[in-house]
Amino acid sequence: MKRIQSQRHGNSRLRSDETSPYFYVKRFLTFIWLPLALAIIAVQAQPSLIKSLTGVDKAPVNVSDQTTEANIAKSAARVLERYHYSQMKLDDEASAKFLSSYLNLLDVQRLHFLKSDINEFAKYETTLDDMILRAGDTEPAHEIFARMIIRLDERVAHVQTLLSNGEFEFNTNERYTPLRKEMPHPANLKEAQQLWEKHLRYEYLQERLSLLQKEENGNKKKIKASAQPIDIKPRSENGLIEGFTNKVEIAEIPKSKHEQIVETLTKRYERLQRTFKEFTKDEVFELFLTALTRVFDPHSDYMGKAQMENFAISMKLSLFGIGAVLKSEDGYCTIQSLVPGAPAEKTKQIKEGDRIVAVAQKGKEPVDCVGMKLNKVVEMIRGEKGTEVQLTIVPADAADTSTRKLVTIIRDEVKLEDQEAKAKIIEMPATGGGKAVRIGVLDLPSFYEDMENRGADHKSTSADISKLIKKLNEEKVSGIILDLRRNGGGALNEAIKLTGLFIKKGPVVQTKDPSGRTVVDADTDPSILYDGPMIVLTSRFSASASEILAGALQDYGRALIVGDSSTHGKGTVQQLLHLKDILDDNRLEYGYNPGALKFTIRKFYRASGSSTQLKGVVPDLVLPSINNYAEVGESALDNPLPWDEVNSAKHDKLNRVEPLLSELKKRSDQRIERDTDFQYISQDIERFKKHLADKSISLNEKQRLSELRELKDVADERKKERLARKTSNEKIYEIALKDAAKPGLPAPVAKTNEIATAESSAITAEALGTITAETHHGIEKEEDEDKVATVDATMEETKRILLDYIKLLGKGDSAVTFLK
Repeated sequence: MKRIQSQRHGNSRLRSDETSPYFYVKRFLTFIWLPLALAIIAVQAQPSLIKSLTGVDKAPVNVSDQTTEANIAKSAARVLERYHYSQMKLDDEASAKFLSSYLNLLDVQRLHFLKSDINEFAKYETTLDDMILRAGDTEPAHEIFARMIIRLDERVAHVQTLLSNGEFEFNTNERYTPLRKEMPHPANLKEAQQLWEKHLRYEYLQERLSLLQKEENGNKKKIKASAQPIDIKPRSENGLIEGFTNKVEIAEIPKSKHEQIVETLTKRYERLQRTFKEFTKDEVFELFLTALTRVFDPHSDYMGKAQMENFAISMKLSLFGIGAVLKSEDGYCTIQSLVPGAPAEKTKQIKEGDRIVAVAQKGKEPVDCVGMKLNKVVEMIRGEKGTEVQLTIVPADAADTSTRKLVTIIRDEVKLEDQEAKAKIIEMPATGGGKAVRIGVLDLPSFYEDMENRGADHKSTSADISKLIKKLNEEKVSGIILDLRRNGGGALNEAIKLTGLFIKKGPVVQTKDPSGRTVVDADTDPSILYDGPMIVLTSRFSASASEILAGALQDYGRALIVGDSSTHGKGTVQQLLHLKDILDDNRLEYGYNPGALKFTIRKFYRASGSSTQLKGVVPDLVLPSINNYAEVGESALDNPLPWDEVNSAKHDKLNRVEPLLSELKKRSDQRIERDTDFQYISQDIERFKKHLADKSISLNEKQRLSELRELKDVADERKKERLARKTSNEKIYEIALKDAAKPGLPAPVAKTNEIATAESSAITAEALGTITAETHHGIEKEEDEDKVATVDATMEETKRILLDYIKLLGKGDSAVTFLK
């Protein structure tokens, strides 16, 4: 195996983050869980650890904040110009994008800045580049932020007045579009106030519908009565009070819906106002430089003084979380991604794009977190291992944004065995007088490698998958499905090694640096571990290293790729640079930790020469999925680097897929057309497409309630139909790594009907983001109801496709060839 070349470029201190996807902790991209490898050494925040994490090994000199800010800004801008892959110059065009990027970070929904503000700031469209590069002048950042505070104060004052005027009515045909990113700024203060009122009415109705749904479905929370003892003296016949005392408890009168909503919204706006006013000058500067990095591409970032130091201090084993990557988006704490095997992912009730609107500790009332600083939300979600946290979530695919879903999670550390590869053997019953067929499913949530231990017990993806494949061979499986649907990437070297288990030898991936120099990374070991029928199952959430493996096996014609319309499309490599090194080298002074810059320095290309950037990997067979229409993946981000090609690297073409593809597609299409679960998915897709076509939302209460009840009826009917299905004859054997070397198989997984079969799959449709009526009706569901409400239709059809593939290849029980 060819050793991967160093990811260094230019400055020798640049370090790749490709093998450490969870390294960065940002205000707008904050990690709740602590990476295991780091947590092991972080028993306490010792100085040596802080040095390694923050890059500061000496006491900063006594320099003014203004000078420090200027030196950091100049250095960051020059590094981006010189070392970023795009080689983009900070000119007037970039300056205009920089200004737009900063305004969007502050007011992405265009609710605050007036058109007159935008016109006033237009002077910076052609000057920001010069101000930053020549003098490090960051005054525009603070000027624009100060105007934001003024507009926010005006909005909050107007909202408070509106809320004090009594209840709102929702009996007209009024509609509102809450996603205003592409809409114009209000022309003046009067127009802004009209917009603020309409947005408030939208929020009010959201809260009202949520309360009505809870009440309608018997899930209304019991209101705790607060008892106030009152002494009542019995009176004698003459009416005088005498004798003993009786204690009588008088319950507090429950608040009306209007009072509850006013209280929630008042606190929300006060918190939003307080959040912005609590921004320090350093935090405003960090926001400004973050806006600069996003001009170059969505994966470049700036980590400022506060975030670097907070990251170091928070590295303690006493803090655990839910295992989710969060970001602040449009005032909401949004799920960026889930850590494989972590508590949040295990619930199968949370997915990318879900918005957290409230957080509750066990036994306490939920705390509304809309508009709250992301690090404050993180603090509420973090806690001691084994403790409970409850999240109130608006599902990403909800047809109605008033939908509220309660998810209870037990905090825990992310254990290595939860993230490692797993397998299962599915024994398909005999049909047409034939023999039962066994197929193997490999679930790979990430590409991992123990960088410290290089001994005989070295832990890595390729080593673990090898053990599982040997077990599958022993049990005579006829084909294998490699499930990469929730694999967000990881160690590039492991993606190359894993590809090498299925091909003789040859190029796997190419990388190109800013100078145009292309490097080919190849598998040089001619032996093959598995040579039988194989499907790689992907989704829009399969990213980075998983795209490299899927693309390579497709280029070689070695495996059939099945899944969503494309993978994520992240085909870039980032590196982390501590800016103190740059400032020191250039003898620029700083009074505090100048932070770090993460920026893109390379792009990935397949063996065929096609980049995985932006377009991702398009499967051979695309299955119906809401993900095919959702705004997810690289293409949904601002300023992504473009797709392009390099020369193809010489590689074998096994041609095992193309001759059979037409027949495989025909058979699959016929099944999908009559499959009940895909009919459900088709209905949900149509509903979602309708929502995308008109993003405005009705503010008519009766209409909204009618729509929600209709969705609930659909969900109930689906549940009834699924519960009535006959018991599956399949047998499923789950194989953990620790059991791979043991003889024989464990007892099959218990099941009652086809629902149980679907549940045993590695990932459910809802966990993948599949829109379903079940996730839309906004009712708080019991845990056992969730289990019967979701079927992994994608996996079920992939199993059937594999059976067709095995037959068409003319392979029987001996389809697995064990050559290594």
